[in-house]
Amino acid sequence: MRKGSVLKKIIILVLILALPGFLYYLLTAKGKNRYKPLSFYGPKQVAKTGHKFHGTYIPDTIYHKLSDFNLTDQNGRQVSFKNFDKKIFIASFFYTNCPSVCAEVNKNIAELAYAYRKNPMVYFTSITVDPKRDTPEALKKYSSRFEVTNKWLFLSGDTSTTYNLARKGFLVNAVQTGPDDFIYSDKLILIDAEKRIRGYYNGTSAADLTKLNDEIKVLIAEELRKVDKALY
Repeated sequence: MRKGSVLKKIIILVLILALPGFLYYLLTAKGKNRYKPLSFYGPKQVAKTGHKFHGTYIPDTIYHKLSDFNLTDQNGRQVSFKNFDKKIFIASFFYTNCPSVCAEVNKNIAELAYAYRKNPMVYFTSITVDPKRDTPEALKKYSSRFEVTNKWLFLSGDTSTTYNLARKGFLVNAVQTGPDDFIYSDKLILIDAEKRIRGYYNGTSAADLTKLNDEIKVLIAEELRKVDKALY
């Protein structure tokens, strides 16, 4: 009875949270529906292990993963991978003195964060590229412009940590070119529960934001399928 009850809950969650994403990724080819999984971004390596598929041996692939990090959120709390254990999260870069682009991107993030405020699997992180000015207190004040839930963290850390994380972890630009000038990516970056990059999205594009919303649901479905397999 217990397994049946858990499975029933999983099915309900899939229908509510993941079905729109599945519909988005059902492609019609020669009269057949085919599921299109999300891509993996970054360098890849061929593993020494493998598996068989229809009798053919296929080497496993090792995908790029983020390295662990230690940053501080707007409430002065330390944040690392422990905060995102088995979680999906969407990362972005900004700074509080940024012109209108950051405000527009963060407004769009606020809408997504609100939509997923009750979903325990999805988090949002906005990482400042100007940590000297953007202290936790400054981030707290800035975040008050938006309807921020505990699912959306504004993070800061020293430049060596954040810039290295941007370039080597998220594979995007982040550099200070002058006292008030920064080059950084305005992309929203989708990270799966295993800390792999699964998508990049323009934070000011309505089409990209819709795509991101759908692809979050696809990742939720992937995680729910893992739970389902673990039960049997």
